[in-house]
Amino acid sequence: MKSPGSRAAALPPPGHARPSSLYRQRGYPRIIWGAAVVLAAVGVVAIVLPSGGGSAAPAQAGPSEQPDPTVAVVPAVDSAGFFVALYEGLFTRRGLHVHFIPAVSSETVLGAQEAGRIGISCGNYVSYVQAQEQHKADLYIFAEGSVMQAGTQGLYVMPGSKIRDLAELKGRTIAVNAPRNILYLLAASALADDGIPPSQARFVIPRGGFPAMLAWLKAGRVDAAVLPEPFGSIAELSMGVVPLIDLDQGATLSFPVQGCAVTRAWARAHPRTLAAFRAAFEQGQEIADTSRSAVEHAMESLPAPFGLTPVQAAVLALDSYPVGPVDTVRLQRVADVMHQFTGAPVFSMQSMVTSHG
Repeated sequence: MKSPGSRAAALPPPGHARPSSLYRQRGYPRIIWGAAVVLAAVGVVAIVLPSGGGSAAPAQAGPSEQPDPTVAVVPAVDSAGFFVALYEGLFTRRGLHVHFIPAVSSETVLGAQEAGRIGISCGNYVSYVQAQEQHKADLYIFAEGSVMQAGTQGLYVMPGSKIRDLAELKGRTIAVNAPRNILYLLAASALADDGIPPSQARFVIPRGGFPAMLAWLKAGRVDAAVLPEPFGSIAELSMGVVPLIDLDQGATLSFPVQGCAVTRAWARAHPRTLAAFRAAFEQGQEIADTSRSAVEHAMESLPAPFGLTPVQAAVLALDSYPVGPVDTVRLQRVADVMHQFTGAPVFSMQSMVTSHG
């Protein structure tokens, strides 16, 4: 929840509920909400949205090779720059009519991206690194999406839970949305910082993403859940969940969470499309980082069940949204923390930020 006069603030104390967020459709011209298609192989819903662009990277001369790219994005506050660009028509101004796919998790999208069914994805770096390390995809991270701020990622329990601190999570179940992804890494880091080996907690993955995680938490099937915004706010209002810890601290303070990636093969085949997308995305990032109202309106504009109500949007904690060339030093923190807390191999992020490999 944000504090008065700030973009983001720490989670409220235990027992203090904050309003959450659903989305309402709002004034975006010619949004085709009815064109929803279930992509069974990906586990997501495709929604066709005319969208548009502008940003720092100049588009190459000539029309885009693929003017209607399919873009998979997790519908969380980490993606605010993308949603601002979508809502404000920035992609359309660059000649792109984006087919937006709300993704259950980055991990669910990568197979479809490598197979060419999805062109661009914006997701968490941990899943990207895992796919690259395991040779499941050959990815190029062309833009940064978000850097974590206070209140945007938290570990939550139900009201009345006997769990009052991290030490009491030993032997308990914690819900995350994908195997050993960014949410797992943040929680594992917090546990380790508190002297608790992550292996002493049991991480589970309810099928169905964040809505399923909330349902399992409410039903007592898990003891805690790691939730990013807006799902933390939604759960606080609708279920009265209590924040156990704000994950923006310790080894993951101001942690890079999300970026946008394509396969290198896709980048070679679609240089003008990629340049146009990045230009629009960068402009959306600039707006998201400086205009809270633009973020609120964009998050309210998303289709059901992802769109937020005005009350929910008003209390969201926001990330920071980088612009410009990818900061390799900042992204290297992801690989280093993965190595430190999950035993992942030593990995150089530099290998993922050049289009030629």
